[in-house]
Amino acid sequence: MTTPDTDLDSLITDWLTLPDVAERMDLPITKARQLVKDRQLVAVRRGQRNVLSVPADFLSGDQVLKGLPGTLTLLADNKYTDEEALRWMFTADESLPGTPVQALRDNRGTEVRRRAQALGF
Repeated sequence: MTTPDTDLDSLITDWLTLPDVAERMDLPITKARQLVKDRQLVAVRRGQRNVLSVPADFLSGDQVLKGLPGTLTLLADNKYTDEEALRWMFTADESLPGTPVQALRDNRGTEVRRRAQALGF
């Protein structure tokens, strides 16, 4: 049986803790926590110490990846848990091609959001 941790770790190899996110974005830790609270980013608890972590691919330089907040909102509206949203964002889709997060990184956010919206139907 796989745990949610190992399942996500097989899809997402590079994680950032919230202090890492704050440092990379040059923000106080409180602002990094607010980004998660406002669903600009999604964080899950991982590892033995149960540390809140964000996929590194959710940042582009020192900014939140363009199109990510809207996509996360659509997934939440479709009742996806944070873990399910991460799984969807990092699972390859041959018709995209690639993963939804890679499509966002390649500035193909419209197609990603269209697919996220269609999940509810």
